[in-house]
Amino acid sequence: MAVESDLAAQAWTIDGVFMGAVAERWAGKPPSAIGKQPFEGAAEASPTGLIGDAQADLSVHGGLEKAIHHYPAEHYALWRGELGREDLKPGGFGENISTVGLDEEAVSIGDVFRLGSALVQVSQGRQPCWKLAAHTEEPRMAYLFQTTGRTGWYYRVLEPGRLAAGEAMTLVERPTPEWTVRRVTAARLRRDADAPTLRALAALETLNEGWRAAFAKMAAGDRDEATDRRLKGL
Repeated sequence: MAVESDLAAQAWTIDGVFMGAVAERWAGKPPSAIGKQPFEGAAEASPTGLIGDAQADLSVHGGLEKAIHHYPAEHYALWRGELGREDLKPGGFGENISTVGLDEEAVSIGDVFRLGSALVQVSQGRQPCWKLAAHTEEPRMAYLFQTTGRTGWYYRVLEPGRLAAGEAMTLVERPTPEWTVRRVTAARLRRDADAPTLRALAALETLNEGWRAAFAKMAAGDRDEATDRRLKGL
């Protein structure tokens, strides 16, 4: 489905590209690659992520459905104001891509973007974990990500390519504009959506299969989910 002409005419700028290596960060806790640093030059986007970037636990990060993480740069001003933290800046939450002008309400599951020369598709929102709290030294961080809805989103890579800071990002296709990242992620994290919404999300073909399965389970009446491992590292 082609996007409307006014949307197709829009373009955004990739303001930052970030990568990181796996490191032992916290005594008694698993290693992490959340500490991303600005990458200079053109990065290669492969089906499993940016070449040279790393993820410590591939069961919950990276892979085909979470190859690239995008986080809106404008959220950082809000975090700085709310938390009184001047050190928070793009790249600080482990994202790979930073832009201004796109957020969870503007972007929908299934949106296809040309990111540099790569073609990517929005696959899911982010489920915040305890590593955000450890990395930022803010114990409430994972909880605040959930309650504010400022989670960012993930892409699957449809066509490998190169991308760099300063290059353009354009919207190519928008098959399901009604399913914004904010709406779908809220349904996933709060687990309080009505049954018709849950059934529709379970059938949403462009949504990550793991999320679709979770929505199908909720639609069947099972809304319980153990979150201590993700949110507390237990």
